[in-house]
Amino acid sequence: MEDINSIKDEDVELSLVKDIPLSFAKGNMIMPMRREGSKLLCAVSNEAGVLALIELSKRFNLEPLPFNTSAGIIIDAINRFYGQLSSAEEVMGDISGEDLSSVATEFEKPRDILELTEDAPIIRLLNALFLQAVKERASDIHVEPYEKDLEVRMRVDGILHKVLSPPKIIQDALISRIKIMANLDISEQRLPQDGRIRLLIGGRDIDVRVSVLPTIFGERAVLRLLDRKQGLIGLWEVGLSKSDERVIENLLHRTSGILLVTGPTGSGKTTTLYAALNRIHTEEKNIITVEDPAEYQLKGIGQIQVNPKIGLTFAAGLRSILRQDPDVIMVGEIRDFETAEIAIQASLTGHLVLSTLHTNDAPSAVTRLIDMEVEPFLVTSSLVGVLAQRLVRVICPHCKESYKPSKSELSSFIPQSSSFILYRGHGCDKCNGKGYFGRTGIFELLIVNDEIRSMITGETDAHSISNLAVSRGMKTLRSDGIEKVMTGITTLEEVLRVTQKEIAEL
Repeated sequence: MEDINSIKDEDVELSLVKDIPLSFAKGNMIMPMRREGSKLLCAVSNEAGVLALIELSKRFNLEPLPFNTSAGIIIDAINRFYGQLSSAEEVMGDISGEDLSSVATEFEKPRDILELTEDAPIIRLLNALFLQAVKERASDIHVEPYEKDLEVRMRVDGILHKVLSPPKIIQDALISRIKIMANLDISEQRLPQDGRIRLLIGGRDIDVRVSVLPTIFGERAVLRLLDRKQGLIGLWEVGLSKSDERVIENLLHRTSGILLVTGPTGSGKTTTLYAALNRIHTEEKNIITVEDPAEYQLKGIGQIQVNPKIGLTFAAGLRSILRQDPDVIMVGEIRDFETAEIAIQASLTGHLVLSTLHTNDAPSAVTRLIDMEVEPFLVTSSLVGVLAQRLVRVICPHCKESYKPSKSELSSFIPQSSSFILYRGHGCDKCNGKGYFGRTGIFELLIVNDEIRSMITGETDAHSISNLAVSRGMKTLRSDGIEKVMTGITTLEEVLRVTQKEIAEL
């Protein structure tokens, strides 16, 4: 029996995988690979796998040929290849004519949804949607009812695209199934509801945040998918330049002050804050967060989730945190004067405070705090830095190609040159024809030095603060984006898309 160290795409015949139930493969720790002449090739890790291969070979009237490998390689291959089999469109083909009133009973302990193949059609449809979302790296699933139609869209790398148009008749059953999984009230259709689902998809632990909203054509659901393992990344992975990363590192090792991360919803602020907390977390530090919601579980860090219904707001949570002897505090968002005031007092009494604000650029964070009626002298005493960010799609490495930019594209660059070579993705099966695969950040880092402090005290506007910071070496969001275009990380089109407002203001 030959040993193998990996199972590659070219080693596996998907039509064979489709003929062998997932439960059989997992239960016997056997990975079907391919038919080769009169032989049936399978990877096994123990004697049970060999016996299962002999049984399979009799069923297919082939001669067994086992390859020995580790259990870990087999489990990884099973999750990878069985996950490629079903899609939402395939399940839709099975639904017509079946009884749609057969909606799921209560969702109990999470089971891997790849194994749920014998259930009711609505369950299989929703499972297929979850599976397809994970395969396509989608962050959100949108179930959208209209007068005569029902549409399902997914957001991949920040861009929504339609994946399915199920018949309108299944709308209520589909929404009810989502509600049952999220422990929501299926009889309440007039009020918004929020819940959570925990899933296992291909061996991956997925947390799903569910929002159901009543509209004039029925209830609309948005499901946000969070991979618990992939959510935690290093500070070096978010897209910071080496120089900005060094500055952020220095700020994170301060014992007091406020560091803000700003940007619109979905710009990756929370991911950056988690990366920062991971970087500074040690046994010697007491780190506590107050979040809405707590998106990822951070080992060794105390996390509080706000609950306005019982009076646990950001301000109330932050006030209680200060009695827990913290060294570092993370506040999910500074939304009002009360939260801002407590955060500033915490920073002035020997705590490093990390938080977010919704502003378009870094200098605007200063004026936003003053608009909240925070005294300028308190801002200058506590604020040490502001990091503004956006997310841009990364060019797919599998179909990346170079090209010579047009004159109109060159006009967007500060250094004018006709010898520029830029890059783009022409689309392939790895990126579903999009030309992009994954996202990275572009950043604008404002360091609050003595010059900036004097401008804040004089209540200077954000534009003037920005001009001074740029003259002292601050890279704007656009200039950081242009650098990533020139190094072949992203495209000019992407940078223009996410910095459109900033460009319009220049």
